[in-house]
Amino acid sequence: MADKSRMLMKKKERKEKEASETTKDVKEVKNEGEKAVDNGEVPSAEAAATNGAVANGENGDFQVEPMELPPFEIIAGDRIDPFAFKFQFKNVEYSSGRNKTFLCYLVDKGDTADGLLRGCLEDEHTGSHAEEAFFTQCLSDYDPALKYTVTWYMSSSPCSACAAKIAEVLKARKNIKLSIFASRLFEWEEAEIQVGLKAMHTAGCKLRVMKPLDFSYTWDTFVENEEQPLNLWEDCKENYEYYHEKLADILQ
Repeated sequence: MADKSRMLMKKKERKEKEASETTKDVKEVKNEGEKAVDNGEVPSAEAAATNGAVANGENGDFQVEPMELPPFEIIAGDRIDPFAFKFQFKNVEYSSGRNKTFLCYLVDKGDTADGLLRGCLEDEHTGSHAEEAFFTQCLSDYDPALKYTVTWYMSSSPCSACAAKIAEVLKARKNIKLSIFASRLFEWEEAEIQVGLKAMHTAGCKLRVMKPLDFSYTWDTFVENEEQPLNLWEDCKENYEYYHEKLADILQ
């Protein structure tokens, strides 16, 4: 009974912290959108959608409201909206409200005329995920004679189903070398998630947590940043160290 009570208390504390973190981050994105309007800029659709998730409460406080998600689709592009990046890639411990996966990729096919391929995928977590879409859309012309070096920068690590599929692909296609840099670990406490991460690691995938320098690189390479530098959030390095330690424990 005591163990059960502690578990319930832990879940309650986590829910409260998730709500607090989400409200804080939504406020930050909202403020950035308002600054953009003041400067004569038009806020992005992502920022507008995020702003719609809050409503004035008592004493002018903001509260998170339930949002009806749009129909599922995989969105492919070249650059990410800066508001979306700052919200979705933020490496917070509790990621409530971040219901998308952003996958930025680099593909080197070796000695070919294609050069380095670069792009981004986005999903809504309600159907085929970005990880699966990468193999079906971005590597649709897969050639077993080529050597692929693939790098992903992701807003969160793969779910258990995607991890299993990635492991299967890497086992079947030995000529693909995949490195994944994740902003945060998706539901890392769950046993099935840990099994999936280990399976990818065993299949040859290099799993890493994004360092502060990786966030800056992703911002420069994949975001519509208008040549503005990325101002990293205060606890970016601390959160990186937290997730780095958790990943190391899982993969040991």
